[in-house]
Amino acid sequence: MEASSPPWTIRSFRPADLPACRKLYVEGLLGGKLAENDTGLDIDDIDAVYMHTDGNHFWVAEIRGQIVGMIGVQHHDQGVGQVRRLRVAQEHRRRGIGSHLLETAITFCRENQCLKVALDTFTERSAAVEMFQKLGFRHGDTRMVAGKELMYFYFDLYSGQPRPRAQDDGFAPLSHA
Repeated sequence: MEASSPPWTIRSFRPADLPACRKLYVEGLLGGKLAENDTGLDIDDIDAVYMHTDGNHFWVAEIRGQIVGMIGVQHHDQGVGQVRRLRVAQEHRRRGIGSHLLETAITFCRENQCLKVALDTFTERSAAVEMFQKLGFRHGDTRMVAGKELMYFYFDLYSGQPRPRAQDDGFAPLSHA
């Protein structure tokens, strides 16, 4: 028996998505304010920051025309895809949307010859930390930012051995992407 398709679609960002993405971003801020290590400037112009630079991209998760999640990848350091702005609307969490967004970002990084995928999150985002670990991310470091613990995670795409293809590496195929 074939598994049914998820109720969401993951697709590339379009400029018309900007208001919904800004709303998701603000709703996801801890304590309702920017962290000390964040400017939030990329959210003001997702199209320019993510969609017109090689190695960068941004996706949204959509259910019946409503944006319910988002994620971006920026390529700052050689060989490293930095995951940014992973958000899922509160009422749609714990349904697999965040995992599928992250898998989409990992696949993009692999296709763009990144050696590593990196991301960070605050320790109080325990559901996110749990998801990162479940998907194979390793905790690399923790540092204090404005009195809060910021955890750094990474996922090696190349460890000296040839990597299996995406559908064979433990991630669900991204046929809905």
